[in-house]
Amino acid sequence: MSMYQNGEVDPAVKALEARQDEILRKLYELKAAVDGLAKTVTTPDADLDLTVSSSLSSQSPSSTTFTGVTNLDTLLGKDLGALRDIVINANPAQPPLTLLVLHSVLCQRYRVLSTVHVHSSVSNVPPQLLSCLGPRHADSYARQMFQLGFTLIWKDVPKLQMKFSVQNMCPIEGEANVARFLFKLMSPYPSDAALATLVDSWVDMAFFQLAEGSAKERAAVLRALNSALGRSPWLAGQEFSLADMACYCCVLQSGPASSTPSNVQRWLKSCENLGHFSPAKPFLQ
Repeated sequence: MSMYQNGEVDPAVKALEARQDEILRKLYELKAAVDGLAKTVTTPDADLDLTVSSSLSSQSPSSTTFTGVTNLDTLLGKDLGALRDIVINANPAQPPLTLLVLHSVLCQRYRVLSTVHVHSSVSNVPPQLLSCLGPRHADSYARQMFQLGFTLIWKDVPKLQMKFSVQNMCPIEGEANVARFLFKLMSPYPSDAALATLVDSWVDMAFFQLAEGSAKERAAVLRALNSALGRSPWLAGQEFSLADMACYCCVLQSGPASSTPSNVQRWLKSCENLGHFSPAKPFLQ
């Protein structure tokens, strides 16, 4: 290092060191961005053939009842510098409403960089699907400022698929299973095995009988909902859970609220009062 006789560092050397630090900082940011892009590109069903992209911000905070403590490092692995990006491929003909709601709640808990892409396999995607994760974030270029990435790709896929870790994790398929994964990022499942099983049972009924079942199956689930909600305010007891979130979306996707039994109608209003469901409302009957 060049110094003057009085021991001071040459200003030219100081300037060079400052420039080097700035270059290293920009290289770090570039690496984080490339790592995030690589995860999107190497996800099955998500390739380079993207036609529309917009970076989106967190939703406005709303009322929440989730009190469980979660740690992203424990659930997703240690943050090593690159943004931890959840990549979801979904068919625009079947918008995953539960996931839109979960995304909104995740944004209340973490700093989330949300991005929507449209793959060339689909066309004429409605504007509300392009903006379903909220408005553009002013700092979307600075990935290191966020704790979590949430990338939604509208693509012609037969079944919704989520990929988190390209190296260490198999894809998760189906809205029900992805919803379970996302919910655990906010609140742990009940420690009581019977209660956890009850939550899973309602989630399965929501997606496989309410959303995809026959009219007879849907009627049977509505009767079961009405009976359960006559005994407790929420489907899994005294606390709002993923069971309520999934069933709310699937009940309203299958028909109007006015056609549901009385206890279900009361419960639907209680769900709406929490403020979680505004992202899903544009797509509901």
